[in-house]
Amino acid sequence: MTDTTETTGQRLPSRFGLIFAGLMTVMLLASLDQTIVATALPTIVGELHGVSHMAWVTTAYILAATISMPVYGRVGDLIGRKTLFLSAISVFLVGSAVAGMAQNMTMLIVGRGIQGLGGGGLMILSQTIIADLVPPRQRAKYMAPIGAVFGLSAVAGPLLGGWFTDSIGWRWAFWINLPVGLFALAVCTVALRLPRRKATVSIDFLGITLMAAAVSCTVLAATWGGTTYEWSDPVILGLIVGGLVAWVLFFASQRRATEPVIPLWLFRSRIFNLATLIGLIVVGVGMFAVIGYLPTYLQMVYGYGATESGLLLIPMVVGIMATAVPSGQMISRTGRYKIFPILGAAIVTGTAVLMSTLDVETSVVVVCVYVFLLGAGIGLLMQTLVLAVQNDFPTANVGTATSANNFFREIGATLGTAVVGAIFTNRLTTQLSNTMPPQGTATAGDVDSLTPAMVHSLPKELRDVIVAAYQHALVPVFAYLAPVFAAGLILAFFLPEKKLADTNEPQPEVVHA
Repeated sequence: MTDTTETTGQRLPSRFGLIFAGLMTVMLLASLDQTIVATALPTIVGELHGVSHMAWVTTAYILAATISMPVYGRVGDLIGRKTLFLSAISVFLVGSAVAGMAQNMTMLIVGRGIQGLGGGGLMILSQTIIADLVPPRQRAKYMAPIGAVFGLSAVAGPLLGGWFTDSIGWRWAFWINLPVGLFALAVCTVALRLPRRKATVSIDFLGITLMAAAVSCTVLAATWGGTTYEWSDPVILGLIVGGLVAWVLFFASQRRATEPVIPLWLFRSRIFNLATLIGLIVVGVGMFAVIGYLPTYLQMVYGYGATESGLLLIPMVVGIMATAVPSGQMISRTGRYKIFPILGAAIVTGTAVLMSTLDVETSVVVVCVYVFLLGAGIGLLMQTLVLAVQNDFPTANVGTATSANNFFREIGATLGTAVVGAIFTNRLTTQLSNTMPPQGTATAGDVDSLTPAMVHSLPKELRDVIVAAYQHALVPVFAYLAPVFAAGLILAFFLPEKKLADTNEPQPEVVHA
């Protein structure tokens, strides 16, 4: 097969289409596994007798993936990416096999942790391998589908997990990775050709250890706070203090490390700083807060089942695709990108305002329109920001920059979801305690154990009280988020625009205000 030639002049590798399909496949698998167990968890913990350890099934994957992201990015820059990428696929497949064969919760959690160690590499290295093969201006059209994969997996993961659980069994949520992953492994082994770099490197083991401690404390405090433990509990306070100390020590260690995991010279780039902040605020908080809590709202207020409420988030995926792909094409034609983060942040901010007007009488069609608009805004933002960061660094450092950008966005998503959850839970508890009639508690039972089916089986008067409580608890949160997203919009105006290079060779720095 001959090389593929783009209009900008640089030729893409032979069999690039096959390589891109392999990269998209592993990206989809890694991002799906963040959410695929959500709907399967009740069945899994019931069969494995581990209700008390349920949260760890998800937390183990997120922790391992988040910690490994910067490591893969930095090491890939130093030694080359192909061997590292094939190793990440293999680790992910081993973790999938262990989780699929789990006979107890410990084995399942270990399998999920191994999956996460591989999955973090797949998500980062897929994006950086594209950067190795495709110059920035051409890259825009290929980054758009990769961004859409994140939105698709967030919605499709729970749906697939539920379908596997109800049909052929929950273990297939993990086993399905094996044939698909082996296909991607074979394709990339044969077709992928990447440059090799240093034979030996100095690994920053101290930095990795401190970063792992900092991320673990942060994620566990955000995950457990207000749910497993009260925010004032000594465990949560200890995690918060430990996390702060670990973060300070980590960044101090990066000053002295020979090959730091997250080099401090990244933060000298205005583009990196602003793009990372915008992604953290708008994408990290915006997308995951809605995905995390809107299905519950749809179930409680509208009476939809779990699967139906998940399907109602599909408009967000459609919105992401509807803007990500055309904007990627336009960026490739013009070499300019700044307008798209501005438009995206504006749409997300406006959508948050619109969602703050929802009430129990709002048509579900209107809700779906708002969800579509949210996706449209995120589609303009997500991979455009990654592309801007990659374009600001030479190819030799693009893995470090990409992984750090994704790393901080993941941290933002975790913290944002936790904050939204804390506000929602506090408001819901207050609403129910203030509006529930005395006889209602006896009829409805423990409010902590309310399910959608239980709520919609209650007498109308009592059901209306609970539905109104959910509406008053969640909808104002969107109003609180609007100023946060507006801050992201303001930052987008200050994002410098560096014209996208036509080749991967070093380019003179031309920054447009």
